[in-house]
Amino acid sequence: MVAKKDNGTGEPKICVEGLDFYYGRTQALFGITIDIPSKHVTALIGPSGCGKSTFLRTLNRMNDIIDGTRLTGKILIDGEDIYHNVADVVELRKKVGMVFQKSNPFPKSLFDNVAYGPRTHGVRNHKQLAEIVEKSLKRAALWDEVKDRLGVSAMDLSGGQQQRLCIARALAIEPEILLMDEPASALDPKATAKIEDLIEQLSSDYTIVIVTHNMQQAARVSDLTAFFYEGRLIEVGQTDQIFTKPDKRETEDYITGRFG
Repeated sequence: MVAKKDNGTGEPKICVEGLDFYYGRTQALFGITIDIPSKHVTALIGPSGCGKSTFLRTLNRMNDIIDGTRLTGKILIDGEDIYHNVADVVELRKKVGMVFQKSNPFPKSLFDNVAYGPRTHGVRNHKQLAEIVEKSLKRAALWDEVKDRLGVSAMDLSGGQQQRLCIARALAIEPEILLMDEPASALDPKATAKIEDLIEQLSSDYTIVIVTHNMQQAARVSDLTAFFYEGRLIEVGQTDQIFTKPDKRETEDYITGRFG
């Protein structure tokens, strides 16, 4: 069980102000305003199609690769507008790592998977790369399981190991924020527990935003929970409060299973 943190954290790491988002003419997000604190876990919950993953992808501009998308409003990370016309998207994605729902290791060796990002950013020295790979795999709680077979294909790992490898790959470029889109939804309970333990450990060093369809998981891993419904942020607060005494009727109805 995660020990919930004191949320008196000063300046937020991420500030979202009046965010509207569109796929072509279809509006997917409506007036989202939320502060996300540094070195905490913030869970995004809500029924399928409510905008959770769309919102998550706005935080590192992953939606930019989809034709016809646009947004209004502001997203500030450390006070800087990430959608300003002079913002460096490459540097943004170095600062804001992402782990997807389905593990997506490259068909390369374990070593080359983790070293991929640092190499892309100019690291060529093998000793330095080896140190980064070891450090990242240790942070992802995978090193002890794979340290003697770094040359084998990532495709030989179990599903849970592949997901932790993808987390190690994200950590290798030293992000400050980690976005996770349902990272355990395809895993068995034992592998899921390892991912949840890992999230708890990482939250002391990283700001983590996780989308999950599993409310029990949100209750276990997060310090803050935000409930989305039909593209709107209905309520955000400390996780214990959201799950025991939500302010909004819609939140209570979702939490208690009346819909969703």
